Amino acid sequence: MNLITDIKKIARQNHAEIVKLRRHLHMYPELSFEEKNTGKYISDFLKKHKISHTGGWCKNGIVAIIKGQKKSGPTIALRADIDALPITEANKVKYKSKNPGVMHACGHDVHTSSLLGCILILEQCKAHFGGTIKCIFQPGEEKLPGGASIMIKEGVLKNPKPSSILGQHVHPPLEVGKIGVRPGQYMASADEIYISVNGKGGHAALPQECVDTVYIASKIISSLQEIVSRRRNPLVPAVLTFGKINSIGGATNVIPDQVKIEGTFRTMDEKWRKKAHRLIIKNIENTARALGGTAEVDLRVGYPSLYNEEKYTGKITSSMIDYLGKNNVVELPKRMTAEDFAWYSQQVPACFYRLGTGNKKKGITSPVHTPTFNVDEKSLEIGAGLMAFLAIESLSY
Repeated sequence: MNLITDIKKIARQNHAEIVKLRRHLHMYPELSFEEKNTGKYISDFLKKHKISHTGGWCKNGIVAIIKGQKKSGPTIALRADIDALPITEANKVKYKSKNPGVMHACGHDVHTSSLLGCILILEQCKAHFGGTIKCIFQPGEEKLPGGASIMIKEGVLKNPKPSSILGQHVHPPLEVGKIGVRPGQYMASADEIYISVNGKGGHAALPQECVDTVYIASKIISSLQEIVSRRRNPLVPAVLTFGKINSIGGATNVIPDQVKIEGTFRTMDEKWRKKAHRLIIKNIENTARALGGTAEVDLRVGYPSLYNEEKYTGKITSSMIDYLGKNNVVELPKRMTAEDFAWYSQQVPACFYRLGTGNKKKGITSPVHTPTFNVDEKSLEIGAGLMAFLAIESLSY
């Protein structure tokens, strides 16, 4: 029996069912840590197919266990995230979101249905492998502190501990049929910065009687950029961006008492990350004080940087080529976006790769986190089959 041929055949036979799963999940998205119905839907599916699993992980998460029929072997883990985003869907499709203001705009419906499809394949291929495959359906990827960190604390990587873990994520820039992967450092850490600038409001025509919070806020934002440009090693990727400024009061002729600023700091070096935190807080407080005001800083430490263990990722890449062909496996550039899968990569050898979901001919090109995001559903067959093959291969590395 040829494992790749068998898996592709089963994936093709199950494709319609996987599409049905994805469309149901897409119609009924739930926000981070609120995935009660999603968890129940996953559990009901697993019960229907008599798949051993436990619930209640991180409140709404599910962990399924598949054991091979060959002699005992190691344990490896597969992960899919199940939460959605606070976005109103603009797609005109039959399976459009029915939950107002909530949408699977990051493809977690694809991740979940692909892993369910993968489980169906693994169940039919038990004779091909020995060992255990732990399938993690994880809540709360889109919101700090991230469901991964909570599930790890709850023991998801214990009893048994996996020797490695795989994560799959949609990628619209890649055409369906292709896979992207990068060994080593791949994604950035992500921290959130919340600043309250306090001063003395008053009439805009009498600035000498005020402590101008809007001016202080502008100086803080501009001076903070010097931390990235002048205090950072140029060889270390880092970005500091502010996306929100709100004054408490204020008008064309009124200086407000308070201005609030929100932003993000990202990097790929943990040592520099900790140093930058100290510099950011000190800069904010000193800038405000020098201009007669005060500033309160809430710097929330988020996800760490994501590292694809090089030796393991190299083997996974070879297996990807075996399954899809060399021309369909591409090396990805580093990216400054973040993923809570990074928490797993801090614990065990990990590989987080990208599933091509775009189709320019069909007009499926919208990026993730947009109201028009969608996928070529052929990717579900590829995603389920490839993950099943990589899981079985991982047990033999």
